[in-house]
Amino acid sequence: MDKQLNDQEIENHIYKNGDSLTSFDDFREYLRGKVDLGKKLGMDEEQLANSAQKVADYLADKQSPKNSEERLLQELWNVGTEEEQHKLSHMLVRLVQE
Repeated sequence: MDKQLNDQEIENHIYKNGDSLTSFDDFREYLRGKVDLGKKLGMDEEQLANSAQKVADYLADKQSPKNSEERLLQELWNVGTEEEQHKLSHMLVRLVQE
């Protein structure tokens, strides 16, 4: 099974019933669900962080932040190096596991 995400798959999952994720709680629940699914599929934290990084790259490039928390995440993402972005991806995965 291919665990790589493409832009179309990401875009399809970002929308819930035609509505974008408008609150930070929606975003966290969305990410939590994807992390839980990844864990059920046997993904380890590194694989989860790599997937989170791919989604974050897509969001930073193609989506406007819907709230101040998402704007902060986008700003941090945009100023971070690739290494810092990867660390932030790990932090986001851990955030929704708590």
